[in-house]
Amino acid sequence: MLRICQDDKISRHTYNARSETVAEKPSYRSAWRNRQFGLVLLDNFYEPCYETGRAVRTEIRLESNESFAIACLWDRWKQPDTGEVVVSFSMLTVNADEHPVMKRFHKAGDEKRTPVIVPESQYKDWLAASVGQAALMMNWEDMPQLTVAA
Repeated sequence: MLRICQDDKISRHTYNARSETVAEKPSYRSAWRNRQFGLVLLDNFYEPCYETGRAVRTEIRLESNESFAIACLWDRWKQPDTGEVVVSFSMLTVNADEHPVMKRFHKAGDEKRTPVIVPESQYKDWLAASVGQAALMMNWEDMPQLTVAA
């Protein structure tokens, strides 16, 4: 889970969770089994595009220009040094090697990934899903169309 704490290395490695392995990974499996599904609401996100040979921060949004939600897992944990209870989340991602927009991003040779965007009509379904239903919802084929912002 994304943990905001002194060890930024942990948070950088847990702000995204691979949907294919989320049920087995120690950082996520408890939240997955307990169906701690959430939605992260946003207007856009950024990915590095290497088409010029160097990383160019690129804005991605819905083709409709509307706000949208990314599927996530949330968890509650205690910060070790203060005992403060913290709620954190990790956004779920899927392979995007064949996605019409997202296949452009990340370094050549690296696997292409995209966050799982939940269509507004499925928000309640995602939040109430069983783990089996949630697993079936994690794909990019049913996502709204993305575009690179001009």
